[in-house]
Amino acid sequence: MPLVIDLKPGEKILIGETVITNDSQRTRLHIAGSSPILREKDVLQEEYMDTPCQKACFLIQCMYLSKNPGDYHEKYFEMVKEIQEASPSSTIFFIQIHEQIINGSYYKALKLGKQLVNHERELIDNAN
Repeated sequence: MPLVIDLKPGEKILIGETVITNDSQRTRLHIAGSSPILREKDVLQEEYMDTPCQKACFLIQCMYLSKNPGDYHEKYFEMVKEIQEASPSSTIFFIQIHEQIINGSYYKALKLGKQLVNHERELIDNAN
């Protein structure tokens, strides 16, 4: 069953390593295949990742989009170790994320990463 995506005028989408920009009209795409897909609004940009959990999520996104996701594993797992030492309550999120990474389900891991970032935000807000 193909993925159906409606694009607004000028909206971008990543399919694999390719950026597609919609023209001036609304467009509906039917996409079949296994290439990684991210809408422009869901793309994490490294320069805006300023907390440890956001940086970890950026690395998960890199895994999802990469032809060689394992290239990011070492850096990611080093970062996770540091995060868990500083915030043991994050462990439950990482258990779920790691399960998806081990299964090669990087998109699911990325979605779970958003929950981790929300948890981190709550911790920061409570500390302030």
